[in-house]
Amino acid sequence: MTRDRLFLTEGGASFAEVLVAMTLTMIGLVGAMGAFQAAERSLRTGTLATRALAMAESRIEAKRSVRWDRLLLDDLNHDGVPDLVMRDDGIGGDVLAGDGVYSGSWDQDGVQLMWTVTPSRFGSLSVSGHVLLEARSVYAAGEGQREVRIGTLRANPVFVGNR
Repeated sequence: MTRDRLFLTEGGASFAEVLVAMTLTMIGLVGAMGAFQAAERSLRTGTLATRALAMAESRIEAKRSVRWDRLLLDDLNHDGVPDLVMRDDGIGGDVLAGDGVYSGSWDQDGVQLMWTVTPSRFGSLSVSGHVLLEARSVYAAGEGQREVRIGTLRANPVFVGNR
């Protein structure tokens, strides 16, 4: 084979081949970017779900550990001074005035937290044998909203062991 004939058979890629290769590469990149966006959305929703659960659990634990006479006071920033007094007045997250359910609410980092204290007897907490503590966190997920609900009972220490 001659030297001239060798150079003639070694041709480069044609314009059409380069165009097809670029098109396939772009299709792959667009698909990868869509996957990254979906993963980021899923991660954001998971982060909010975790934060919502942690906030609800934290509020329930705070209510379980506080002295009985301070059950309707909330120190949200943990500085030793109550930031919120739970009320049964139909205002600020309380559903119905005078229903015996004391409510509080707080919005933080994309999560709305609402909690309630429901005495076993209507009236003063001091005459109730126990209370139902409930916390509900609501957060945006996709095109709708999701919520986390938890609750527990807490006995009045004055009545514990007495029947």
